[in-house]
Amino acid sequence: MTDRAVVVVRAGALTTVQDLGRPGHAHLGVPRSGALDPRAAGLVNRLVGNPEGAAVLETTLTGCAVRPRCAVTVAVGGAPSPVSVDGRPAAWGTPVRVPGGALLEVGRAVAGVRGYIALAGGIAVDPVLGSRSTDLLSGLGPPPPADGAVLPLGAPTGPPARLDGGVPWPAPPAELVLGIRFGPRADWFTDGALRTLTAARYRVSAASNRIGLRTEGPVLTRARGAELPSEGVVLGAVQVPPDGRPVVFLADHPTTGGYPVVAVVDEGDLGAAAQAIPGTPVRFVPLG
Repeated sequence: MTDRAVVVVRAGALTTVQDLGRPGHAHLGVPRSGALDPRAAGLVNRLVGNPEGAAVLETTLTGCAVRPRCAVTVAVGGAPSPVSVDGRPAAWGTPVRVPGGALLEVGRAVAGVRGYIALAGGIAVDPVLGSRSTDLLSGLGPPPPADGAVLPLGAPTGPPARLDGGVPWPAPPAELVLGIRFGPRADWFTDGALRTLTAARYRVSAASNRIGLRTEGPVLTRARGAELPSEGVVLGAVQVPPDGRPVVFLADHPTTGGYPVVAVVDEGDLGAAAQAIPGTPVRFVPLG
Protein backbone atom coordinates (compact mmCIF):
# COMPACT_ATOMS: atom_id res chain seq x y z
CA MET A 1 0.00 0.00 0.00
CA THR A 2 1.20 3.51 -0.80
CA ASP A 3 2.58 5.66 1.99
CA ARG A 4 0.04 8.32 1.02
CA ALA A 5 -2.45 7.15 3.61
CA VAL A 6 -3.61 7.93 7.12
CA VAL A 7 -4.31 5.41 9.90
CA VAL A 8 -7.23 6.05 12.23
CA VAL A 9 -5.92 5.45 15.76
CA ARG A 10 -8.98 6.66 17.67
CA ALA A 11 -12.20 7.01 15.72
CA GLY A 12 -14.11 8.98 18.35
CA ALA A 13 -17.87 9.09 18.89
CA LEU A 14 -18.70 9.34 15.18
CA THR A 15 -16.18 10.18 12.50
CA THR A 16 -17.17 10.00 8.84
CA VAL A 17 -15.66 10.86 5.48
CA GLN A 18 -17.50 13.80 3.92
CA ASP A 19 -17.24 16.07 0.90
CA LEU A 20 -19.95 18.30 -0.60
CA GLY A 21 -22.28 15.32 -1.10
CA ARG A 22 -24.15 13.82 -4.02
CA PRO A 23 -26.99 16.20 -4.92
CA GLY A 24 -29.22 15.50 -7.89
CA HIS A 25 -30.14 11.89 -7.11
CA ALA A 26 -33.27 12.35 -4.99
CA HIS A 27 -35.39 10.89 -7.81
CA LEU A 28 -33.45 7.66 -7.25
CA GLY A 29 -34.07 7.77 -3.50
CA VAL A 30 -30.47 8.85 -2.77
CA PRO A 31 -30.02 11.65 -0.18
CA ARG A 32 -27.55 14.46 -0.72
CA SER A 33 -25.38 13.67 2.31
CA GLY A 34 -22.11 15.66 2.57
CA ALA A 35 -20.59 17.78 5.33
CA LEU A 36 -23.20 19.13 7.74
CA ASP A 37 -21.21 22.37 8.03
CA PRO A 38 -20.04 22.84 4.42
CA ARG A 39 -18.53 26.24 5.09
CA ALA A 40 -16.19 24.79 7.72
CA ALA A 41 -15.31 21.82 5.50
CA GLY A 42 -14.53 24.11 2.57
CA LEU A 43 -12.40 26.40 4.70
CA VAL A 44 -10.16 23.65 6.11
CA ASN A 45 -9.71 22.38 2.56
CA ARG A 46 -8.60 25.81 1.34
CA LEU A 47 -6.17 26.07 4.25
CA VAL A 48 -4.27 22.96 3.10
CA GLY A 49 -4.45 23.76 -0.63
CA ASN A 50 -7.29 21.37 -1.53
CA PRO A 51 -10.31 22.17 -3.70
CA GLU A 52 -13.32 23.00 -1.52
CA GLY A 53 -14.98 19.72 -2.50
CA ALA A 54 -12.14 17.43 -1.39
CA ALA A 55 -13.09 14.74 1.13
CA VAL A 56 -12.35 15.49 4.79
CA LEU A 57 -12.99 13.80 8.13
CA GLU A 58 -16.06 15.06 10.00
CA THR A 59 -15.84 14.40 13.75
CA THR A 60 -18.60 14.53 16.36
CA LEU A 61 -18.03 16.00 19.85
CA THR A 62 -15.08 13.82 20.91
CA GLY A 63 -12.69 14.39 17.98
CA CYS A 64 -10.39 11.62 16.78
CA ALA A 65 -6.71 10.70 16.43
CA VAL A 66 -4.96 9.80 13.17
CA ARG A 67 -1.40 8.88 12.16
CA PRO A 68 -0.39 9.86 8.59
CA ARG A 69 2.11 7.50 6.99
CA CYS A 70 3.74 10.40 5.15
CA ALA A 71 4.45 14.02 6.00
CA VAL A 72 1.30 15.99 5.26
CA THR A 73 -0.21 19.43 5.84
CA VAL A 74 -3.34 19.28 7.97
CA ALA A 75 -5.94 21.81 9.12
CA VAL A 76 -8.54 21.28 11.86
CA GLY A 77 -11.60 23.54 12.01
CA GLY A 78 -15.33 23.63 12.65
CA ALA A 79 -16.04 23.02 16.34
CA PRO A 80 -13.11 24.49 18.36
CA SER A 81 -11.04 21.76 20.00
CA PRO A 82 -7.52 21.13 21.32
CA VAL A 83 -5.05 19.83 18.73
CA SER A 84 -1.70 18.14 19.35
CA VAL A 85 1.02 16.44 17.31
CA ASP A 86 2.87 13.70 19.20
CA GLY A 87 1.60 15.21 22.44
CA ARG A 88 2.75 18.76 21.72
CA PRO A 89 0.08 21.46 21.30
CA ALA A 90 -0.59 22.49 17.70
CA ALA A 91 -2.66 25.24 16.14
CA TRP A 92 -6.39 24.91 15.51
CA GLY A 93 -7.86 26.61 12.44
CA THR A 94 -4.60 27.04 10.55
CA PRO A 95 -2.33 24.78 8.43
CA VAL A 96 -0.05 22.47 10.43
CA ARG A 97 2.72 20.25 9.02
CA VAL A 98 2.52 16.74 10.50
CA PRO A 99 5.55 14.46 10.02
CA GLY A 100 5.03 10.93 8.72
CA GLY A 101 4.34 8.57 11.61
CA ALA A 102 3.39 11.35 14.04
CA LEU A 103 0.10 11.20 15.95
CA LEU A 104 -2.37 13.99 15.25
CA GLU A 105 -4.82 14.17 18.13
CA VAL A 106 -8.01 16.23 17.95
CA GLY A 107 -9.62 16.41 21.37
CA ARG A 108 -13.16 16.93 22.62
CA ALA A 109 -14.91 19.97 21.22
CA VAL A 110 -14.92 22.88 23.66
CA ALA A 111 -17.86 24.42 21.76
CA GLY A 112 -20.05 23.21 18.93
CA VAL A 113 -20.49 19.64 17.73
CA ARG A 114 -18.74 18.84 14.44
CA GLY A 115 -15.07 19.27 13.64
CA TYR A 116 -13.39 18.95 10.25
CA ILE A 117 -9.92 17.59 9.49
CA ALA A 118 -8.51 18.29 6.04
CA LEU A 119 -5.32 16.59 4.86
CA ALA A 120 -3.46 17.82 1.77
CA GLY A 121 -4.63 15.72 -1.18
CA GLY A 122 -7.92 14.83 0.50
CA ILE A 123 -9.26 11.46 1.62
CA ALA A 124 -9.15 9.38 -1.58
CA VAL A 125 -11.61 6.56 -0.90
CA ASP A 126 -13.55 5.35 -3.95
CA PRO A 127 -16.41 7.72 -4.87
CA VAL A 128 -20.01 6.49 -5.13
CA LEU A 129 -22.30 8.44 -7.47
CA GLY A 130 -19.63 11.12 -7.70
CA SER A 131 -19.12 11.61 -3.96
CA ARG A 132 -16.92 10.16 -1.22
CA SER A 133 -19.42 11.09 1.51
CA THR A 134 -20.63 8.59 4.07
CA ASP A 135 -24.43 8.51 4.09
CA LEU A 136 -25.66 7.06 7.38
CA LEU A 137 -29.24 6.62 6.14
CA SER A 138 -28.71 4.83 2.81
CA GLY A 139 -25.35 3.23 3.63
CA LEU A 140 -23.71 4.67 0.50
CA GLY A 141 -20.08 5.71 0.65
CA PRO A 142 -17.36 4.41 2.98
CA PRO A 143 -18.40 3.07 6.39
CA PRO A 144 -17.49 5.24 9.39
CA PRO A 145 -13.84 4.37 10.00
CA ALA A 146 -13.09 2.17 13.00
CA ASP A 147 -9.89 2.18 15.04
CA GLY A 148 -7.11 0.85 12.81
CA ALA A 149 -8.78 1.79 9.52
CA VAL A 150 -6.40 2.95 6.77
CA LEU A 151 -7.64 5.72 4.48
CA PRO A 152 -5.80 6.59 1.25
CA LEU A 153 -4.78 10.18 0.52
CA GLY A 154 -4.76 11.88 -2.86
CA ALA A 155 -1.87 13.85 -4.30
CA PRO A 156 -1.63 17.49 -3.13
CA THR A 157 -3.02 19.90 -5.70
CA GLY A 158 -1.94 23.26 -4.33
CA PRO A 159 0.18 24.97 -1.67
CA PRO A 160 -1.16 25.59 1.84
CA ALA A 161 -2.73 28.99 2.49
CA ARG A 162 -0.40 31.79 3.57
CA LEU A 163 -2.03 33.56 6.49
CA ASP A 164 -1.18 37.06 7.66
CA GLY A 165 -3.77 36.90 10.43
CA GLY A 166 -6.40 34.69 11.98
CA VAL A 167 -9.18 33.00 10.02
CA PRO A 168 -12.66 34.38 10.87
CA TRP A 169 -14.32 31.19 12.12
CA PRO A 170 -17.96 31.66 13.17
CA ALA A 171 -18.67 30.76 16.78
CA PRO A 172 -21.09 27.89 17.46
CA PRO A 173 -24.53 29.38 18.11
CA ALA A 174 -25.61 30.33 21.62
CA GLU A 175 -29.08 30.58 20.06
CA LEU A 176 -29.98 28.88 16.78
CA VAL A 177 -32.04 31.21 14.60
CA LEU A 178 -33.52 29.41 11.58
CA GLY A 179 -35.16 31.40 8.81
CA ILE A 180 -38.17 29.54 7.36
CA ARG A 181 -40.64 29.73 4.52
CA PHE A 182 -44.00 28.09 5.23
CA GLY A 183 -45.18 25.13 3.16
CA PRO A 184 -45.81 22.89 1.44
CA ARG A 185 -48.16 21.49 4.13
CA ALA A 186 -48.67 24.48 6.41
CA ASP A 187 -52.42 24.11 5.82
CA TRP A 188 -52.32 20.82 7.71
CA PHE A 189 -51.77 22.80 10.93
CA THR A 190 -53.97 25.16 12.90
CA ASP A 191 -53.36 28.91 12.80
CA GLY A 192 -52.40 28.63 16.46
CA ALA A 193 -49.75 26.02 15.61
CA LEU A 194 -48.20 28.29 12.99
CA ARG A 195 -48.06 31.12 15.53
CA THR A 196 -46.53 28.75 18.08
CA LEU A 197 -43.81 27.66 15.64
CA THR A 198 -42.61 31.23 15.13
CA ALA A 199 -43.24 32.61 18.62
CA ALA A 200 -42.24 29.80 20.98
CA ARG A 201 -38.73 28.87 22.10
CA TYR A 202 -37.57 25.37 21.21
CA ARG A 203 -34.38 23.55 22.22
CA VAL A 204 -32.06 21.21 20.32
CA SER A 205 -32.74 17.62 21.38
CA ALA A 206 -29.95 15.19 22.26
CA ALA A 207 -31.62 12.77 19.80
CA SER A 208 -30.44 14.92 16.86
CA ASN A 209 -28.09 13.36 14.30
CA ARG A 210 -26.93 13.74 10.70
CA ILE A 211 -30.42 12.87 9.47
CA GLY A 212 -32.28 15.55 11.36
CA LEU A 213 -32.14 18.13 14.13
CA ARG A 214 -34.86 17.18 16.58
CA THR A 215 -36.38 19.77 18.86
CA GLU A 216 -37.94 19.87 22.30
CA GLY A 217 -40.70 22.34 23.03
CA PRO A 218 -44.37 23.08 22.33
CA VAL A 219 -46.41 20.65 20.27
CA LEU A 220 -47.80 21.80 16.89
CA THR A 221 -51.48 20.92 16.59
CA ARG A 222 -52.68 19.56 13.27
CA ALA A 223 -55.83 20.80 11.57
CA ARG A 224 -56.13 17.57 9.59
CA GLY A 225 -56.10 14.09 11.05
CA ALA A 226 -55.77 12.21 7.77
CA GLU A 227 -52.71 10.29 6.67
CA LEU A 228 -50.50 12.05 4.14
CA PRO A 229 -49.17 9.89 1.27
CA SER A 230 -45.37 9.88 1.08
CA GLU A 231 -44.00 12.77 -0.95
CA GLY A 232 -40.62 14.26 -1.71
CA VAL A 233 -38.83 16.23 1.00
CA VAL A 234 -35.87 18.57 0.68
CA LEU A 235 -32.86 19.61 2.72
CA GLY A 236 -34.04 21.89 5.53
CA ALA A 237 -37.62 20.59 5.52
CA VAL A 238 -39.32 21.04 8.91
CA GLN A 239 -41.27 17.82 9.28
CA VAL A 240 -43.73 17.30 12.13
CA PRO A 241 -44.01 13.66 13.30
CA PRO A 242 -46.91 12.37 15.45
CA ASP A 243 -45.41 13.80 18.67
CA GLY A 244 -45.95 17.29 17.22
CA ARG A 245 -42.38 18.53 17.69
CA PRO A 246 -40.55 19.88 14.63
CA VAL A 247 -37.64 18.01 13.06
CA VAL A 248 -35.30 19.87 10.68
CA PHE A 249 -33.97 17.56 7.96
CA LEU A 250 -30.18 17.67 7.52
CA ALA A 251 -27.80 16.17 4.95
CA ASP A 252 -28.65 12.47 5.41
CA HIS A 253 -32.42 13.00 5.40
CA PRO A 254 -34.75 10.60 3.53
CA THR A 255 -35.88 11.76 0.10
CA THR A 256 -39.56 11.04 0.81
CA GLY A 257 -41.71 11.21 3.92
CA GLY A 258 -45.29 10.77 5.04
CA TYR A 259 -45.44 13.32 7.85
CA PRO A 260 -46.46 16.89 6.89
CA VAL A 261 -43.74 19.48 6.25
CA VAL A 262 -44.84 22.76 7.82
CA ALA A 263 -41.93 24.87 6.53
CA VAL A 264 -38.46 24.77 5.00
CA VAL A 265 -35.35 26.29 6.62
CA ASP A 266 -33.13 28.55 4.54
CA GLU A 267 -30.15 26.43 3.47
CA GLY A 268 -27.71 29.11 4.60
CA ASP A 269 -28.76 28.56 8.24
CA LEU A 270 -28.11 24.81 8.28
CA GLY A 271 -24.36 25.07 8.93
CA ALA A 272 -25.13 26.67 12.30
CA ALA A 273 -27.62 23.86 12.98
CA ALA A 274 -24.76 21.38 12.54
CA GLN A 275 -22.89 23.06 15.41
CA ALA A 276 -25.78 23.51 17.88
CA ILE A 277 -25.24 21.41 21.00
CA PRO A 278 -28.17 19.72 22.77
CA GLY A 279 -30.11 22.27 24.80
CA THR A 280 -29.33 25.19 22.48
CA PRO A 281 -32.38 27.48 22.17
CA VAL A 282 -34.00 27.42 18.71
CA ARG A 283 -36.16 30.10 17.09
CA PHE A 284 -37.97 29.73 13.76
CA VAL A 285 -38.22 33.11 12.01
CA PRO A 286 -40.42 33.64 8.93
CA LEU A 287 -38.66 35.01 5.84
CA GLY A 288 -40.52 37.42 3.60
